[in-house]
Amino acid sequence: MKNLIFTIVGIFLFAVSPIFAQKINYDILSKWSWQKLPEAMDELDETLRIPNNALVASDVSNTVNWTTKSFEKRGFSVEVLTTDGPPLLLAERKIKKSKATVLFYLHLDGQAVDSSKWDQESPYIPVIKKQLDGKWHAVNEDELAKGYNDEWRIFARSSSDDTGPVVMFLAAIDLIDAHKIKPNYNIKMIMDLEEENGSPNLPRAVTKFADKLNADQLVIFDGPRHISNKPTLSFGARGIATLSLTVFGPRNPLHSGHYGNYAPNPALRLSKLLASMKDNNGKVIIKGYYDGISLTDSDRQEMGMVPDDEADIQQKIGIGEADKVGNNYQESLQYPSLNIRGLGSGWIGDESRTIVPATATTEIDIRLVPESDGPRLIELVRQHVLAQGFYIIDGISPTEAERSQYGKMVSFTSVYSYPAFRTPINSTIGNWLSKSLYNAFGEDPIKIRIMGGSIPISPFVSTLNTPAVVVPVVNPDNNQHSPNENLRIGNFREGIMAFTAILATPLK
Repeated sequence: MKNLIFTIVGIFLFAVSPIFAQKINYDILSKWSWQKLPEAMDELDETLRIPNNALVASDVSNTVNWTTKSFEKRGFSVEVLTTDGPPLLLAERKIKKSKATVLFYLHLDGQAVDSSKWDQESPYIPVIKKQLDGKWHAVNEDELAKGYNDEWRIFARSSSDDTGPVVMFLAAIDLIDAHKIKPNYNIKMIMDLEEENGSPNLPRAVTKFADKLNADQLVIFDGPRHISNKPTLSFGARGIATLSLTVFGPRNPLHSGHYGNYAPNPALRLSKLLASMKDNNGKVIIKGYYDGISLTDSDRQEMGMVPDDEADIQQKIGIGEADKVGNNYQESLQYPSLNIRGLGSGWIGDESRTIVPATATTEIDIRLVPESDGPRLIELVRQHVLAQGFYIIDGISPTEAERSQYGKMVSFTSVYSYPAFRTPINSTIGNWLSKSLYNAFGEDPIKIRIMGGSIPISPFVSTLNTPAVVVPVVNPDNNQHSPNENLRIGNFREGIMAFTAILATPLK
């Protein structure tokens, strides 16, 4: 190992140079990542055992303590930035003679868990598993002693979203320190503790701490790679807003024999209301919903470079036909969505009852694109509801006077979290990150114009005027936000390679 280091570094023992950066390649980084893997896996295991639900105060405190210690022991200064909710953590390492600053974003919180749905003792007790006959089985101690396999996976909450990338970055810092590599830019890490709850306090915090967060470029370590699992860059992310609608029927559930055919059924009324919002191809037919969106030939050319296999995508997610909002998967992401994420009315299964339900509720999410304004789309949906003959009540349930006066009643509440962002592919940050991943893997990364998911990055882009790009590294089939979340060990190792290359490649 020592001979390898001296061969590469030569007389430049304590500083990275453009020559050294050019010599960072797949073979070198792969070797380093395998050597680092056992130690990094131990640190990942330790971290995943810390529950990190942003709604639990002790989880937040324990996560802050672990993260602070982990960055401080690597020479970072760490500051807690207070908000009206969970704090932000800012870690910083200044590099002598650097002329630029890169802000890296990670989030430290994870989705809530239902332990009964997991195929292991606890979501917070990591288990390394291998696949046999289509099922996942725990790897025994004898196999582990022989070394890790890229195809094995570590199952735990936040393994992919987003604790895995946190540990990948720490491992990359260890590698550049061990090999005497110095980035040519200052490093700032901003770490969010309520991303899974929509980061409601982030916009105000970015404004409040703008001087501390000021940077030339913003890199986000979050999200899965392209479905091919090849190195990927995402140049944007959609914003998000949510709606909650409850349609009201009789005051209480009624016997369906006595009142069926007489008392209007709120489940049916809600179903018709929702059906009126889209056509049979899945396109939103609310007037003005897609206004402002016009894809150019250049846009389509960029999207055409993404190696999507439509048949393969449909097979992997288990559908026989796709909606036709766009001509293909990438085009579908360029439009705002209107997604029914939940429906509830009455009882089902063994608890089903012969009643006319009293209410029917739907939860909707709207994924926003840069051309769409969240409050405007919310208002368009609201006006559409009114146009369907509904009266929107002010509270959570109608008054007796409202019940007597109005036949079709609905409650309508909304939350606008944050807008979308998009950075030009041909940009300083885009070219630098593309070169970094080329250095790491010997091939150009897949470049996605905008990813489907939402990341609360737009406050940085709009308030700080900082261009941003997402570097996703985890496997696309990671069960993110669901039971049995997992991280492929090969993706963990290649994430370390990618982050090391980003730190070693000069920003020009």
